[in-house]
Amino acid sequence: MKKVEYFRHGIDEEELDHLREVLGSLFITTGRAVYEFENDFARYLDLPHTVAVTSCTAAMQLALLAGGVKPGDEVITSTMTFIGTPNAALMAGATPVLADIDRGTGNIDPAAVEAAVTERTRAVIPVHLYGQMCDMDALRAVADRHGLFIVEDAAHSIEAKWNGKAPGHYGEFAAFSFYATKNITSGEGGSISCHDRKQYELLSMLRLHGFNQLAADRYTSNYEKYDIGMFGWKYNMDSIHAAILIEQLKKIEAYGARRKKIFERYTEAFSAMDGIELHTTRPQAEHAYHLLTILVDPQRRDAVMNGLQERGIGVSINFVPVHRMTYYRERFGYRDGMFPVAEEIGARTISLPLYPKLTDEEVEYVIESVRETVEPA
Repeated sequence: MKKVEYFRHGIDEEELDHLREVLGSLFITTGRAVYEFENDFARYLDLPHTVAVTSCTAAMQLALLAGGVKPGDEVITSTMTFIGTPNAALMAGATPVLADIDRGTGNIDPAAVEAAVTERTRAVIPVHLYGQMCDMDALRAVADRHGLFIVEDAAHSIEAKWNGKAPGHYGEFAAFSFYATKNITSGEGGSISCHDRKQYELLSMLRLHGFNQLAADRYTSNYEKYDIGMFGWKYNMDSIHAAILIEQLKKIEAYGARRKKIFERYTEAFSAMDGIELHTTRPQAEHAYHLLTILVDPQRRDAVMNGLQERGIGVSINFVPVHRMTYYRERFGYRDGMFPVAEEIGARTISLPLYPKLTDEEVEYVIESVRETVEPA
């Protein structure tokens, strides 16, 4: 039986060489490599600043705090997301308010966002699901009508665009993930984009206990007394992770081209199969090709997943809707039936292997395995 892992990272000799360089240097915590990655990533996004942190969840929490979220405020986000998105609102002291999604794309429905706005709403976190950005024109209009700010959850969508603009151009902030399965990865890690120097300086202090100077700043020149100007967290990225990301970012276009080829081959094959539906891509969207998800009969979803695993295919579910999680049901009183579109997709979805190191032979094996499992003779 052939084995096709759900994901294999693309960390190669270039990353290892840069790691050796950093490990042989004086500072392996937040230092030169982190600043280099922040500048490289900001240039890639065509934005003024990015701030490197330890996770996308941390990035969203700090962005909400930098935007002025306080205890008692509400933050609207999608119920079809990883749990880190609403948890970030809780970590910032706010109440996460969930909204349903668009049937075609799986992204948050702007009309549902507007319907959820109350006098306590302070921010919106649209989740750019699977690699396709949300309808940011509509969401920006909703936010502007109600005096809200936007933190884009771009964990799936580093390379994506909406009407030619990358994540972070529509929102006041955008949060990115470099988790193990992301399009570029350092195992763990995240980043926040922002628009001006004051925001960058604020986020830089919030990520490290409110320090006005980092260790590398204090010890690479004449020692200066440091101070704490605010309460902060321990979310600073180290130079070890940054070294990997500097090299990963150089490969992002080549990686993207390969993912696109695989995504298009999957789309061609699965569109012709009975028993499978695919999400749609909006004409305004340039896809990042992060995940390829198929939708199958909910009564057969687990059997299909088991059949694929028996054939050696790694699979996942993205996602179980947040409102169906025990903690959120018990704390906030969410019930089945409140977000029917998300519930339908959550019950039908299966994510398949999609990464640059997949060979053409492996892609064809995945396709044939899906055909045999979904369309049994």
